[in-house]
Amino acid sequence: MNFDLTAEQAMIRDLVRDFADEEVAPGAIERDRTGAFPAEVFEKLAKLGLMGLPFPEEYGGGGADTVSFAIAVEELSRVCASTGITYSAHVSLGGAPLSLFGTEEQKAAFLTPICRGESLGAFGLTEPDAGSDAGGTRTTAVRSGDQWIISGSKCFITNASYAKHLALTAVTDRSKGTGGISAFIVPTDAPGFTVNCSYEKMGLHASNTTELVLDQVAVPQEHLLGTEGNGFKQFLAVLDGGRIGIGAMGVGIAQGAYDKSLRYAKQRKQFGRTLSAFQAIQFKLADMALGIELARNMVYKAAWLKDQGRPFKKEAAMAKLYATEMCMRVCDQAVQIHGGYGYMKEYEVERYMRDAKLLEIGEGTSEIQRIVIAAQIGC
Repeated sequence: MNFDLTAEQAMIRDLVRDFADEEVAPGAIERDRTGAFPAEVFEKLAKLGLMGLPFPEEYGGGGADTVSFAIAVEELSRVCASTGITYSAHVSLGGAPLSLFGTEEQKAAFLTPICRGESLGAFGLTEPDAGSDAGGTRTTAVRSGDQWIISGSKCFITNASYAKHLALTAVTDRSKGTGGISAFIVPTDAPGFTVNCSYEKMGLHASNTTELVLDQVAVPQEHLLGTEGNGFKQFLAVLDGGRIGIGAMGVGIAQGAYDKSLRYAKQRKQFGRTLSAFQAIQFKLADMALGIELARNMVYKAAWLKDQGRPFKKEAAMAKLYATEMCMRVCDQAVQIHGGYGYMKEYEVERYMRDAKLLEIGEGTSEIQRIVIAAQIGC
């Protein structure tokens, strides 16, 4: 096995790492305090050609692979998880459904502006009564001539305030269960479409989390994404890829918390010695480094399998589950190592801890990941 990054992957890592340190990190504390969306960050990412990183060049993408995408998410999340989740959702949830299931006309019209950064990518699946049970979708789409009339609501949707269009699920034939769920591309400025942004969250304050309300929203027949009745299967496939992004976020947040903890332990003195001289702290840091390395390898393996066109559902679930639970452990220990300072915003690890919790919930809870893994191993 060759664990070296390719020249292109290493170049992307260095580019995004420098960008994260110079352009993203300086405003992270203030964005967390105010909830200001990092619009200028994404304008700069667009100029660097990174907004469509893993998508084909013919649609304005970068033509890179999933491993490169995971690296970019990791590096952004290392300094600002709000930026990391915005980018991850933009690509893996917003662009991926169009890339995987769109017609050539749909890709040209809707994937291209996502790749160029003219519109952020968003994905409408979760509903008030359909979270882990996505098959419980209540939003409906009724055929009327050459249009579909969509009514319902979605919740906890990332990026929708900055999206010109998004893909979402709706029931087209309730008698068929999950086989009666279809996917549609819906412009966010369509009459009857409302995007509300009023959530007060524990963390990820600078990410855009919204509620969607659709009241008799009409879209043309050609906005059906993929095949009628296949929406549920399509979005499960999208989530498999999205879990690689969330796993990469877990690695990045944990790396950021670890870096700050190691630096602090080498500087902070107690009882006449630096904290890093105490075996109790050394063991904490060793366990943190171990978890991060294992999680990164798992995320990269899942991404590599996806790039090879091989099955990766189990590995994506494993990577997402392990990386996110590891991230929470690392952030907990980061606060502990910092002591009282760890509870203060200035030292940032408390933000990392608040931001990390969502990773165990979004794109399939830890419990759902275990169900997916159990099914894949034949239970």
